Amino acid sequence: MNTIDIKKPVLLPEFKHLSNYLLFGLLLLLWIALPTLMGFDGTTGHIDPSIWLLIVLALITFLVLLATCWWLLQRFWMALGLPGLGLMVSQFKFLELWQQLGFYFACFTLLLLAGVGCLVAVL
Repeated sequence: MNTIDIKKPVLLPEFKHLSNYLLFGLLLLLWIALPTLMGFDGTTGHIDPSIWLLIVLALITFLVLLATCWWLLQRFWMALGLPGLGLMVSQFKFLELWQQLGFYFACFTLLLLAGVGCLVAVL
């Protein structure tokens, strides 16, 4: 069996995740500094200006949950002894056509279900 490793070379491995940390730090600073930057007045309501703070807090929460889920996925992947992702992606094209279409249909269905779930949560 011929397998192809599709990992991309990283030029600077020590700065690999620096952009993620910078984005998280920037969002934290923005969440702390935004009330003073917007100039809240004590006599006005805080509902309308606080919407931007809620959006920033939602982005922070999303990044934390995304990092936690990725970490858990890596741990479970190693604990189960599954093959590497590069090997699995390269073997996808060797599946039968009906298996590929079934996988695409399942992915589309899960994506549609997630979108409907988000809409239901908003409503």
